[in-house]
Amino acid sequence: MDVEVRIRGLMMDPATNMPIVLLKDVGSETVMPIWVGIFEANAIAIEIEKLAAPRPMTHDLTRNLIQNLNAELERVVITELKDDTYYAVIWLRQGDEPVAVDSRPSDAIALALRADCPIYVSEQVMRAATRLNTSGSPDGPSTEQLRGWLEGLNDEDLGRYKM
Repeated sequence: MDVEVRIRGLMMDPATNMPIVLLKDVGSETVMPIWVGIFEANAIAIEIEKLAAPRPMTHDLTRNLIQNLNAELERVVITELKDDTYYAVIWLRQGDEPVAVDSRPSDAIALALRADCPIYVSEQVMRAATRLNTSGSPDGPSTEQLRGWLEGLNDEDLGRYKM
């Protein structure tokens, strides 16, 4: 079973200075962070802010290709969490044929925003991503510390990229 999520916000991790996309379960208060690259975060932020580029960006080009090939973007699903890396699938429909395309979650999210299609996370990934792990690591905060920090965020903390 997949859990529908919406983008709650886009922010910088204060410990690593890497962008984080916060995904919120539409049916609960569960929030799942996904760390993304700076270029992918920029593509997501541009669409959140509805800024127009003078030429199509990569995700705009991808959306245009899908449309011009008479296909439709139906949904994106974050399907797996393996070795601290998330995996996603972009689900298209071309005529009567469903088409699944492997993707990085950040690219899938950026494309979903442009195509106005739903974003899902597999139930298994949601559980794994939100499971408490109090052991932590020397490189950063423990999952418990991170959860406390995420739960304490307000709209001002999310800056101009809140949803």
